[in-house]
Amino acid sequence: MDSRLSAGKARPKAKGASRASKPRKSTTKSRSPSRAGIKAKPLKLLTGGNPQIAKADGDAPVQAYIAAMPGWKRDVGSRLDALVARIVPNVRKAVKWNSPFYGIKGQGWFLGFHVFTHYVKVTFFRGTSLRPVPPGGTGKDARWIDIHEGDLDEAQMATWVKQAAALPGWAP
Repeated sequence: MDSRLSAGKARPKAKGASRASKPRKSTTKSRSPSRAGIKAKPLKLLTGGNPQIAKADGDAPVQAYIAAMPGWKRDVGSRLDALVARIVPNVRKAVKWNSPFYGIKGQGWFLGFHVFTHYVKVTFFRGTSLRPVPPGGTGKDARWIDIHEGDLDEAQMATWVKQAAALPGWAP
């Protein structure tokens, strides 16, 4: 065995070899038609199972968030989204801080939700003005409810959504 190789030293370059003669990998992605049919990779779930969705306005990012919600929480997200859309036909939707937000243009946001390991937290940004006041929260205005599997009370949620949509919303 060559002693130059066994001592952990690099092999000497062959005469005439240089970096320029080695082929380089392309750093640009192919935009060929064959890549057009490839599906995007699945969305990343953050700690607690919350989907990581880029900040964006509109229904599409909210639907992408809901589709990425794990297990039974996806059903809760779908039911909440449908309930809000039914009660507030002119609802504005967005994903901010990896959470769906619901609001009315010119009035601000009135509701948002977020996935945790064992529940979905629904936050009303002016929750202290709702009757009855949602059970969670100690802040000045916001109140929330943690929805566990099989625990969504749609009648109560509808009452809160109607009240919340009628109030001035939160504008970050």
